[in-house]
Amino acid sequence: MKSILLKTQKIIFILFGFTLVFAQNSMKIPSDAVFYMEVNGKQLNNKINWNKLNPLLHELSKKSKENLSWTDYSKTGIKYDAAQYHYASFNDSIKTYNTFFIIDNKEKFQEFINSVKKKGQEVSQKNNYSYVDINDDVFVAWNGSRAALSMISYTKPYKDLWATEAVTDSTAVAVVDSVAVDATDTAYTDEPEKPFNYKEEIKSLKEDIKYLKESIKDNNNEIARIQKDIKYLQKHHKYPKEKESAENPENEEAMPYEPYEEESDIAYKKEQDSIRRENFKVVKKNAEDRFDQYFSSNLEIEVPKEMLAFRDANSDVFVYTDYGRIVNDGIYGKMTKFYSYGQFFQNMYNSNQAYNLYFDKDKVRLVNNYQHKNTEIQKNISSIYKGKKNKKLLELINDKSVGYYSMNVNGAKCFDVMYNLLQNSGENEYKKEMELIMETMKIVLDEEAIAKIAPGNGIFVLNELKSKKVEYTDYEYDADFNEKEVKKTKEIAVPNFTFAFATDNEGYWNRIFDVLTTNKKLAKRFSKKGNLYTFKEEKDGGYIDQLFFTVKDGVVYLMSSADNISPVNQSDVSRKWAKDSGKYPLSGRLDIQKLLTGLDKEFKSPKERKTLDAIRKNVGELYYKTEVKGESIQTEMNYNIKNSSENSLMYFFDVFEQIFKTTEKEKNTPIL
Repeated sequence: MKSILLKTQKIIFILFGFTLVFAQNSMKIPSDAVFYMEVNGKQLNNKINWNKLNPLLHELSKKSKENLSWTDYSKTGIKYDAAQYHYASFNDSIKTYNTFFIIDNKEKFQEFINSVKKKGQEVSQKNNYSYVDINDDVFVAWNGSRAALSMISYTKPYKDLWATEAVTDSTAVAVVDSVAVDATDTAYTDEPEKPFNYKEEIKSLKEDIKYLKESIKDNNNEIARIQKDIKYLQKHHKYPKEKESAENPENEEAMPYEPYEEESDIAYKKEQDSIRRENFKVVKKNAEDRFDQYFSSNLEIEVPKEMLAFRDANSDVFVYTDYGRIVNDGIYGKMTKFYSYGQFFQNMYNSNQAYNLYFDKDKVRLVNNYQHKNTEIQKNISSIYKGKKNKKLLELINDKSVGYYSMNVNGAKCFDVMYNLLQNSGENEYKKEMELIMETMKIVLDEEAIAKIAPGNGIFVLNELKSKKVEYTDYEYDADFNEKEVKKTKEIAVPNFTFAFATDNEGYWNRIFDVLTTNKKLAKRFSKKGNLYTFKEEKDGGYIDQLFFTVKDGVVYLMSSADNISPVNQSDVSRKWAKDSGKYPLSGRLDIQKLLTGLDKEFKSPKERKTLDAIRKNVGELYYKTEVKGESIQTEMNYNIKNSSENSLMYFFDVFEQIFKTTEKEKNTPIL
């Protein structure tokens, strides 16, 4: 009796242990996923004003033929204040995008699914979940508390097809080609080459002119017909009624039109339908496998640690991308494999990137962390971002400008990165040749001397956008379709900018500019007055007619105006920008409102101008900075908003609503 009890206890203990093990199995995000996103629903839901958003979403859905059974987009059964998880992966044949989220009202969620799926589409029931295909490549599954969505595309791999048919095809093609070549050679040898006949050539060219003129006539006839329609619509607000054809009187029965399809077209359609059915079977099976895996787990998401290395729990949205796999395993990567040194480019892109997005009260922040997968290459890249500031360049920053982009890097270290990429390119076949090339580069290139020419400090300042009238040539046609050139004028936005960079070798740049002014061919456009070099276009009418060059106090200047070399009085704001720019390897700002104001003349039509005004009233300022943070290169972008929105998330909805209303009002305005 005692032994039976002991055996029973052991069995219960083992079963209980297995139950715990299986209950603790989480849904694992694949380690080879190229994209992972985590949405902080709790924070975002607190920032969304559904009372504002619902009317806008309803306005957008008015054009839908379906009458939605629910009226509140915040009550679709989805728990918006919970976390959502997304990931994407791909291989040679299947690409998938998957989403996992929580539902707080199963009935409402099913109601929502019924409103978006096709009519008559049945819901499939599994042991522990239900699912339905909304489209041929979109599937949704759910149980009482969780839901999953999979978007899957399938492309049949051609490897096996090529392997089995390549030999046969190549043999057949070779035979056909050889026969064709022999026949062609015979034809050419039998027929002697004719001497060039300029009269025949002139005749051919005249026929080309005749064809082009006829084409112009056809186009102008079509333009005249359309213009006639426009005038009729403006007057009558409708098209004229079509007259009944004399060949088809009312008392005769019209012959029914029966479209004719060739057997080859019918066969092609059947083949395409068959391919779609086969593809759908593969896609459906893949979706079911993913749903089985998820709903058989404890419904918790487990993410590989390397994907979360730069995740901030306080961000509203976190994104991880395997940039190396996206590029190298995609079409671009497959193309580079055909080249001897393709691995060099694949190695260059072999990196991960992470993004943390924040919707703050007064601004949107995006923080990006870049990290190369090779630690040695990453160290060399980081060394580039450790340059020294240049006060002369920082003095060019002013608060009246549209924007600027400042750079303080170590130019000499760029060579180390290049050498490192070549070393780690993995080209076994040409390894010795690569090593020899690298040694030659190190001998020929004096890194220190090159770095003195341009150490790595530079700045671009867009001071303003000026309006300028320019002439251009247009073409008009008379009643007989004779072409006539017409000179017209238009206003364009011309940039007034300064580009400057530091140098420790002023003589080198002065010699370059002197060569430009003394060269016979170039001297027509380049001139020198004192220390100022000028480049001038032969004809006015472009965006930039003149450029000015000079070297002064260790700085090389390239300007659209000679006055830009003069120092500008900095305000407290611009002094702060200059101070910040001295701290960071890369930094910049852009006043988008000033930019759009300068581009005002580029928007011609009333519709474009009204849309521009709606955007311009609300756009803010963009600020950018990059620095080395730990084992990554971190870039932070701040977009400061300029309106009375509740927060930066609702700001985008408010701006979109204004643009939408402006566009709709323009559509509904009657044409006089």
